[in-house]
Amino acid sequence: MESNKKYWKGLEEFNKTSDFVESNKHEFAEPLPIEDVLNEAGLSTVTPRRDFLKALGFGLGAVTLAACQPTPVVKSIPYLIKPEEVIPGIPNYYVSSFNGQGVLVKTREGRPIKIEPNPHGGIFNQGTDAQTQASVLDLYDVSKLKAPVLKNDETTWAKVDAYVTAELAKAKASGKKIRIVTSSVNSPSTKAVIADFTVAYPTTKHIQYDAVSYTGIIKANENSFGKAVLPKYNFDKADLIVSFAADFLGTWISGEEFTAQFVSNRNNASLKKGKMSRHFQFETGMSMTGANSDTRIPIKLSEQGPALITLYNAITGANLAGGGLPNNVTADKALKLMAKELLQQKGKGLVVCGSNDVSTQILVNAINSAIGSYGTTIDLDNPSKRYSGNDAEFAEFLNEMNRGEVAAVFFLGNNPGYDVVNTKAFTEALAKVPFKVSFSDRRDETATLCDVIATNQNYLESWGDANIYEGIYSVVQPTINPVFNSRQAEQSLLIWSNAPVKDYYQYVRNNWEKNILPTVGNKTWNELLQTGILTGTPKTAGTYTFSLSLASVAPSVVNSSKALAKDIELQVYESVGMRDGRYANNAYLQELPDPVSKVTWDNYIAIAPKYAEKLGLKEFDVVDVKGSNGYSITLPVLIQPGQAQGTASIALGYGRAKSGKVGDSVGKNAYPFVSFSNGTLQYATSVTITKTGDTYELAQTQTHHSFEGRNIIREATFKEYMKNPGAGTGKEEEGKKSYDMWDKYEKPGNNWVMAIDLNACTGCGSCVVACNVENNIPVVGRDEVRRRREMHWIRIDRYYSFEDGDKSVSKEKEINKLEDLDHVTVVYQPMLCQHCDHAPCETVCPVLATVHSSDGLNMMAYNRCVGTRYCANNCPYKVRRFNWFNYWNDSRFDNYLNNEFTQLVLNPDVTTRSRGVMEKCSMCIQRIQAGKLTAKMEKRPLKDGDIKMACQQVCSANAIVFGDSNDPDSEVSKALRSERVYYVLEEINTQPGIGYMTKIRNTEA
Repeated sequence: MESNKKYWKGLEEFNKTSDFVESNKHEFAEPLPIEDVLNEAGLSTVTPRRDFLKALGFGLGAVTLAACQPTPVVKSIPYLIKPEEVIPGIPNYYVSSFNGQGVLVKTREGRPIKIEPNPHGGIFNQGTDAQTQASVLDLYDVSKLKAPVLKNDETTWAKVDAYVTAELAKAKASGKKIRIVTSSVNSPSTKAVIADFTVAYPTTKHIQYDAVSYTGIIKANENSFGKAVLPKYNFDKADLIVSFAADFLGTWISGEEFTAQFVSNRNNASLKKGKMSRHFQFETGMSMTGANSDTRIPIKLSEQGPALITLYNAITGANLAGGGLPNNVTADKALKLMAKELLQQKGKGLVVCGSNDVSTQILVNAINSAIGSYGTTIDLDNPSKRYSGNDAEFAEFLNEMNRGEVAAVFFLGNNPGYDVVNTKAFTEALAKVPFKVSFSDRRDETATLCDVIATNQNYLESWGDANIYEGIYSVVQPTINPVFNSRQAEQSLLIWSNAPVKDYYQYVRNNWEKNILPTVGNKTWNELLQTGILTGTPKTAGTYTFSLSLASVAPSVVNSSKALAKDIELQVYESVGMRDGRYANNAYLQELPDPVSKVTWDNYIAIAPKYAEKLGLKEFDVVDVKGSNGYSITLPVLIQPGQAQGTASIALGYGRAKSGKVGDSVGKNAYPFVSFSNGTLQYATSVTITKTGDTYELAQTQTHHSFEGRNIIREATFKEYMKNPGAGTGKEEEGKKSYDMWDKYEKPGNNWVMAIDLNACTGCGSCVVACNVENNIPVVGRDEVRRRREMHWIRIDRYYSFEDGDKSVSKEKEINKLEDLDHVTVVYQPMLCQHCDHAPCETVCPVLATVHSSDGLNMMAYNRCVGTRYCANNCPYKVRRFNWFNYWNDSRFDNYLNNEFTQLVLNPDVTTRSRGVMEKCSMCIQRIQAGKLTAKMEKRPLKDGDIKMACQQVCSANAIVFGDSNDPDSEVSKALRSERVYYVLEEINTQPGIGYMTKIRNTEA
């Protein structure tokens, strides 16, 4: 039976605003920018009528002329002496590690161009996050320093070494303190270097500080169980997950790892076994994790503490004061229901919380202990080492500087000049330190305050290692010589401490051969460099009993909640793309649409529709946001369904002043809204909002490609699925006669197809960035995105809908109750070229630029394309992209990828497209050809799994499967035989080559 749900991408589509209707009623959504195309000066000059007619007289139009320009001759110089390991046209691969995750680095002719998951990665061999994919671009960042800096001038390493050694000698003689301030360090060799440095300079102390902190969890475990650790969470062992504002599929601790675990209990393989976990999310702002939950309940920040007390009381039968949510009856009822289910699922439940408050996390520990989570879904004996920052130690460091006790300070891997709570206080305190060194690779907000900038190397130029979990190690090895005159921070510390071994490569190798290889695994150093990962035998996860008194804990939680219950409660959070801001100068990440809002290139203040109406605010209104500490910023309003009433949310990581060409002045800095309280950083506060009268249009992509109300989402409940695995697919309407206007052809060789599981896709966007890097897709910038000209070949469509139990929205009753928008559900759908057998685009192209291959692919011949855009207009899936400009050779896009240095990241196997040319997903045809050639050279048939798409390879959820449907034993053939499979718009008989599996929600116990 067909669902009566209505799906919509954004409020403008839901409300049928005049702008939305106007943008989608024409043949083409975008106007033809003739002057922009013909003149790099754009609209700043006037094209005379005579010249305009001259241009039109040569062909179909202005874009035709642009498409037919001759390709410039590029002279190449062959190798004088060819490196032995380099064969032109053949990639080399190196194992390495990024943020502790094992990766495989693809290089071409000595240039790193792509990051892949390490197939030897053990628990990390499936997928990567968007930051990992985009990190290759940072290697070629033109904003980086070309040499070390001494007193604001570029200099030589010899002069830096002489100056630093002399200053350290002074510091040592004075007896004052030396501080090394880093982000969390999980590298055994880096820790050893700092320890050796401390031996040489005994007053040294290592302080670890993270802008987005997990000190609350670490301290809570120390207080609760005597173990100051960040636990290893096992979402794959949890049948019932209750999350309080922990975005564990996105930014919380280890999103890509938790995604793989979470989806393993919800994907097609799990459903076939009749098993699916349940997930409840209580949160203030709509997060990616909340969007993927079975049941999501908005709560205020001030209600989180009482909600946890309510849950604890219901589970244990205790009577802690401060429980109950009288103003949120829905949440109160749900919590009591959760308590019963968690007790029924004892040992198979998991409660997590995104708060950094120690008392709140102690309460969470008490709940998890009561439901038997320790030893199963929570492991304290094989803890995570991703984060080990200590907020209190950093606060004391500021006091030490103010008291004049610090003689020298070194900053590595962090940027407190930007992300500290009070930058003015930090700057004034730092000015009292005689000698300051930054290991930044650029003149960032902290580096500009230092005497020396000892430019550090990119991880792709470096040696190193990581120990992300107890007993799990990975190695970092260089894939290219240093691009600039930089040096690893660890090697600088070795030189300045006059260590016996000053070469960091030798130091790392010695450390492994002496301390790690003999005790973990059974590999030699050379074998390690082949696999990149070393995994020891994990310890048995122990059970832990919570015995701490909550007599003082509960009042602290209640008081913290009461302190927030005034004015407008503000949540500051990490966005999936920008994270803490360290990647702000990466153009791929700036143009990655946010999974929830679909906004690029900016942050904003998110407010619920009903609350915005109460405040008299409309979308894109600019407001002044003022915190209780007096800090204020102006931001545009985003009307966000699912936001809790009386609250607002702002993303961190924006508002950089000194990140580089791409990231400077993008958005506003929200870190000053963070506060330091009870020994930890707190990411919740109260603010006032004042309307300024201005408006600012955000660059959103959510409604750029409308399906005109067609129903393309299919979903069902787990209960319905168990009764009928084909529930929700619409297959009950099969049997209707269809008619073809196309002749049928046999495909005796390969027939390349794809299957996408909507129950596995979390909407993270890693596939979008991977596709961009693999296929040389340009970044166009904020203004072009506003004009609906983003170039992404794959997009993640986000659809809102109402819960089944709520009133369905009809044309007659479009929005009777704004509060209904607080309880929307979300479905993500990756959308790319469907490679239709009956492709509408092929029949309208006047020059046969888009044709069908014998192995089932819809192909583009770029040299034939004259830019009529008929194909894009005739594509019902709206997946074709038009090159309005020559993005790779146009000075207006210099801040993104348009410079000779940054273009070293380009994949030589993929043609860069010129202006006037249409492009779209090629199903990574270069990878298909490479797979065929490899099989041919090895004199064997092509095997299933030999070819993986860029989007498929990086998906932590394994939501995308590609292969040959002519092979009945291939993974994709098995997937497409699932009862859950349906094809988007199959009623118009385009016969797509991509099958989707229905979204299943486990909404009933």
